[in-house]
Amino acid sequence: MEDQRVQGSQQAGPQQPAATDEAPAGTAVVDGSPGAGSAGLPPPSYVYAIGRVEPRFPSLAVEKEFAQVIGRADTAGLTDREALQRTLGDGANRYLARRLCWILLVENLETYVLMPRDPADLDLLIDAVRAEPGGEDIDVVVGQRGPIAPPQLCGGLAVPLVAFEQLWSFPREALLAAIPRPKGSKEDAKRFETIAAELFDRVMQLADNAGATDEHRAVNYLAVRYPAIYARTAEAYAGNASLSSVDVHPSRLAGVRNIVDVVFSYTHRQTDVTERFFVRVDVTEEKSFPSECSRSGFIGFSG
Repeated sequence: MEDQRVQGSQQAGPQQPAATDEAPAGTAVVDGSPGAGSAGLPPPSYVYAIGRVEPRFPSLAVEKEFAQVIGRADTAGLTDREALQRTLGDGANRYLARRLCWILLVENLETYVLMPRDPADLDLLIDAVRAEPGGEDIDVVVGQRGPIAPPQLCGGLAVPLVAFEQLWSFPREALLAAIPRPKGSKEDAKRFETIAAELFDRVMQLADNAGATDEHRAVNYLAVRYPAIYARTAEAYAGNASLSSVDVHPSRLAGVRNIVDVVFSYTHRQTDVTERFFVRVDVTEEKSFPSECSRSGFIGFSG
């Protein structure tokens, strides 16, 4: 498998929040010039997190306002969730969407308060509200982590703010079905999806994976954007090997760039021999990507 080269611009350090008519109260705007972290500024802290977006009422006043709006609308026969989605989707009620508190749950834990970096991206948050939410819905957030949310923003919830640049929402089944099955694979499509599901779940269950460290950002990127890890795992299972571990280490090739090696270890079920394959991921900037030497897939070694 070949990956096209990804170019990224140097991300900038944080500036003071800018208030606009469209942005939610307290929106963190992240922008600036290259060289963040210099001139006494702290380096930016990036997030590449996988979880589930959930709207919350920050105060009783906002909740009552929603109740009045829904009461005036035609919502007969709708569930509460469907009524909420229809209300948020109405352009006349956009001011209500701006007043909501948008939370990212990771493993059902309140992890971040989300703020759109571009006010137009409020629509991405609204689209993340499903009329029929499922336990396997997935939201992927890429952005920059800021300070702890002020108490008045989310009813006293004290978790970090994230000014997001990208937000993708899709069912878990859609992600698994979209992973291309490798050419020449002996697995049928359904079987390959089962293998991919197990690997994806293993990644999600890594300890304290909030997508804020370099290690977790790299692994989360691979889980949703790098099909080669699923193809290699399918080959290992076909060869009677188990996925024994997923580890991340700083790359020895890292210099001015921040590069990590994500190592997938496969142990043969009969011989107990372990093979390790790794891919180098550049996590220097907000958007992660495979480093140059890993663009054609995995690099393997035994151990």
